Amino acid sequence: MTDDVERCRAALKRYPPGHHYRSSSLNDLANSLRARFKQRGVPSDLDEATELYRAALLLRPPGHPDRSTTLNNLALSLQDRFKQRGVPSDLDEAIELHRAALLHPPGYSDRSTTLNNLASRFLDRFKHRPPSRSDQSMTLNNLANSLRERFKQRGVPSDLDEAIELLRAALLLCPPRHSLRSATLNNLAVSLRDKFKQLGISSDLDESTELHRAALLLRSPGHSERSSSLINLASNFEDRFRQRGVPSDLDEAIKLLRAALLLCPSGHSSRSLALNNLALSLRDRFLSRGVPSDLDEVIELNRAALLLCPPGHYLRLSIVNNLASSLLDRFKQRDVPSDLDEAIELHRVALLLHPLGHSLRSLSLNNLALSLRDRFGQRGVPSDIDEAIELLRAALLPCPPGHSDQSMSLNNLAVSLLDRFKQRGLSSDLDEAIELNQAVLLLRPPGHSERSSSLSNLALSLGDRFLQRGVPSDLDEAIELLRAALLLCPHGHSRRSLALDNLASSLGDRFLHRGIPSDLDEAIELNRAALLLRPPGHSDRSSTLENLAISLGDRFKQRGVPSDLDEAIELNLAALLLRPPGHSERSSSLINLASNLEDRFQQRSVPSDLDEVIKLLRAALLLCPSGHFSQSLALNNLTLSLQERFKQQGIPSDLDEACRLYEQFSYLSHAVSHMDLTAARSWATSAEQMNHDSALLAYQTALKCLDHHVALLSSSSRHFDVVRLATASLAMDAFSCSIRHGALTTAVELVEQGRAVFWTQLARLNSPLDELSLSGDTGAALVEEFNQLSSHIRSVFDRSTEDQSPRIRQLTIQWNDVVSRIRMLPDFSRFLLPPLFSDLQKAAQEGPVIIVNASQYSCDALIILSGQDPVHVPLDVSETEVSELSSEFQSLSEQFGSSDHRHKLVGILRKLWHDIVDLVVQALRVSNVHPGSRIWWCPTAEFTLLPLHAAGPYEKNRDNLSDIYISSYTPTLATLIRARQRVSREASTQHFVAIGQAKPDRGKELRHVAPELAVVAQRLLPVVSASFTSLTDSDATVQGALDALNHNQWLHLACHGMPNRTQAFESSFAMRDGPLMIKEVIRSNWQNPEFVFLSACHTTVGDEKSPDESIHLAAAMQFFGFRSVIGSMWSVDDDVAWQVVSAFYRYLVDDSGRLDCTRAAVALQKAVKKLRRNKIPLEQQIVFVHIGV
Repeated sequence: MTDDVERCRAALKRYPPGHHYRSSSLNDLANSLRARFKQRGVPSDLDEATELYRAALLLRPPGHPDRSTTLNNLALSLQDRFKQRGVPSDLDEAIELHRAALLHPPGYSDRSTTLNNLASRFLDRFKHRPPSRSDQSMTLNNLANSLRERFKQRGVPSDLDEAIELLRAALLLCPPRHSLRSATLNNLAVSLRDKFKQLGISSDLDESTELHRAALLLRSPGHSERSSSLINLASNFEDRFRQRGVPSDLDEAIKLLRAALLLCPSGHSSRSLALNNLALSLRDRFLSRGVPSDLDEVIELNRAALLLCPPGHYLRLSIVNNLASSLLDRFKQRDVPSDLDEAIELHRVALLLHPLGHSLRSLSLNNLALSLRDRFGQRGVPSDIDEAIELLRAALLPCPPGHSDQSMSLNNLAVSLLDRFKQRGLSSDLDEAIELNQAVLLLRPPGHSERSSSLSNLALSLGDRFLQRGVPSDLDEAIELLRAALLLCPHGHSRRSLALDNLASSLGDRFLHRGIPSDLDEAIELNRAALLLRPPGHSDRSSTLENLAISLGDRFKQRGVPSDLDEAIELNLAALLLRPPGHSERSSSLINLASNLEDRFQQRSVPSDLDEVIKLLRAALLLCPSGHFSQSLALNNLTLSLQERFKQQGIPSDLDEACRLYEQFSYLSHAVSHMDLTAARSWATSAEQMNHDSALLAYQTALKCLDHHVALLSSSSRHFDVVRLATASLAMDAFSCSIRHGALTTAVELVEQGRAVFWTQLARLNSPLDELSLSGDTGAALVEEFNQLSSHIRSVFDRSTEDQSPRIRQLTIQWNDVVSRIRMLPDFSRFLLPPLFSDLQKAAQEGPVIIVNASQYSCDALIILSGQDPVHVPLDVSETEVSELSSEFQSLSEQFGSSDHRHKLVGILRKLWHDIVDLVVQALRVSNVHPGSRIWWCPTAEFTLLPLHAAGPYEKNRDNLSDIYISSYTPTLATLIRARQRVSREASTQHFVAIGQAKPDRGKELRHVAPELAVVAQRLLPVVSASFTSLTDSDATVQGALDALNHNQWLHLACHGMPNRTQAFESSFAMRDGPLMIKEVIRSNWQNPEFVFLSACHTTVGDEKSPDESIHLAAAMQFFGFRSVIGSMWSVDDDVAWQVVSAFYRYLVDDSGRLDCTRAAVALQKAVKKLRRNKIPLEQQIVFVHIGV
């Protein structure tokens, strides 16, 4: 080749400027230099060739018979330079030159050479020929090839579509036996393969394969391009394997590539390409079958290829990347750190060779990021995963929508964010990962070769969110996605074992959550099927061994079959052997083996098993990264095992170590997971059982975890079950513990923090900021920003029942930032933090508040007084007795109205008086709370279902509670404080609406609604005549009621109340066109509401499984602004209701003739006393209660 170049240089010297043959001589020398570049990859050869072509073109002006040839040659040389250096302008110029050549009319000079011929053959065939259609065909090929290159760089689909159309046109100009037919078949096949890679349409790949077969037939043994056709056809089989997973396709690809390599001996220009492609296919076979010898051969082939590609060679970057990837694979299999470090260095070298603007920079960024992610997985160094994420974000910048690399970069970023979430627990990382995985799935529609992978990745991220937040719908969706992924991986598919394993794991999680045996049995069968596809030596065998062991261990716990446990232990031991010290998953194996041995100890009581469990868990804890899910799991399991050994052997150091370990949860700095909350609750339970002095700290930690955990959930009804499960009994037990430790003010703080969590979360978005608004320009700006973001979050929460996580994530980040800035201002350091006792005591400014608590450990009352310490009233009753009394009353209340139940009701009210209320009254008298004063009950647990306000001895000459004090209720102290702070800004105008619906869409007709509304109008028209509105019958619709509520501060609502004890958010008021539900109440944005009288049944009846959350109609009204609410605890007699209403409104209007909502409790008590003279049944006398100010 050097001889050719020197011969052409000598010839050029013989033809000085102006000589007739100079342009041909320039062209010949350029061709020789380009051919030598293709062989040796020296950039200066290509640069010189390009300049010579430009000089030749200047000597061949428009009309010259060889201009078309020179345009093509210059274009091809620029295209080669683009491939080497990735400069977009080279490619754009090449395309324009090809277009110019295509416009040149046929009949001039040679245009018959193929775009893909080697430079040596290009020189041999570059002779003047008679005019033919080959000219047009060659130019079409050249232009198509340039457009294809530009598509690969920029991802613009129209470039590829045009290239395919040009090649189809070129093929029509190349009938059988045409010299350019095989090259055109090849080029069209390559372009169709590119289109398949973009869109994943199988027919494109199938057509491409058939075209390559046809080209190969035309390139029989001995043909100079046969090796090229073998390589290209092998690439198609490789793609088909990746899409359909048929092993024979991969074997065929390897067979073709070995044949191609034989045709490319040392010194052949395509040898490096053949080595590279064979290495890629063998790597895929390794990833599919896990045979170590394949991987070793891959690395050797890559090293050999790299030696043939000096710096500047067009394949060098690709081979560097491939060698790095194969070293990563070997690291994952054998855990040799040097392999990983070498891979990272190779990727860094590759990135340096891909500067900004290079077409392959995005791919290089992805490769380096993935290798750093792997090192993070091994060593847990945070900077590695942070750098990986930044690199992947950078890789997305040059990938506009539709770019072929976009889905890859999005997918890799999602996976890396998920890894960081698992280490640090940041919910924003998890939510963004889910959002990105959803975007990737949209880019990989049905038929796309990577769709099964995207389905799996989205499912796994949803599974992680389930483990963190416990929302069942996340797990159900994950399982459906994994079933869909498995359908795309039929028998023989390379990803089938992974799809089986993933689905099995998610079914196992659902079994643990819901206990459905069929889920567990299916998981075990799937695990066994996956294990058969991962024989000894397979890189993923340890993962399947572990998963099968976990499922068998779960089945043992459910059914107690010893053989399941024994097999689980053997499998976990086998997995641990495959994960030696230094393996990234070793801690997981240690934890799982310890869990099995713990179960065996519980069954067979062999002390050595328990000792081994503790040893394994101590080792696991040392390996768990800080903040990782496994750290909480290992901590929790180790503490429980130490406690168990303490019970068995009585070694004090075991108990002390357990509590020291638990105390680590009080210093959590990462975002709290469901496991953290579970572990903190376990600590509290254990400390109670052991009577350890860390119990109170355990409850404080658990409630802090609860606050963080619930903050991760959107405050919508779809997450209420998670809130309910998370809060069950925690606050009540914390209150009891504080009381027993003499920490009365702490008791108030903890019970307040752990109750009505759902409403508290929503209340944070409705916080009054009047003081902040008046604090200056900064405060006013923060108020505006806070209110806007809170409004946006509320609207997203309530937009639909669908998950709005991506939008919520963005808004919550901004909202938290504003809250942080507000807390930096003077006097606002505790903005929206759980209130201190000094703040909560303000609830008692107008009268004492009595917290009545039922816990498994004790039952107590605590009286909150203004300006004094709380007063503790021990109650001589157990939680079980309170629960039995509550159940008895609930059963009785369901029969009210059917017969006379006065005797039974009085018995319950007497017991309430004797066991609870009388003791409180005595303490109130000692505290100088005078008769006739107002008091507020704040009951917890089962006490919320009992009519404390109606308790009494019910004997002659003895006062009942209602004769001594005026009772009101409040769900929490903070709710009462907010109601007092929320004074109407429009005190001069009192807008009142009375809504009555006697004939709802379902339910019986209410005969006294019309008279009731008439008496309301009669009482109030003299007071608010100009602002009184009434809605009845056809006007009393859902929307009509909501519209009226948005324009009135006072409301009277007479209709059917429809409680839903199992789905509390479905509780509703019956309107003409359907139910007005709590959900709709939550969405309303009322202006300064004051008072509402709910003249309807069951308006204070909430969720039967979680009474402390106060999810009922009356609470919804109060939490969303009404300062004072009257509701009912059970069914209200229609006739009685209008009598109560008539008396109530007579007493509500004050001496000045104005409505005053703070008089509601007094007015209700006076109205009820009046009813007693009318011989109304006792249960109807006490059915109405007052809530609020």
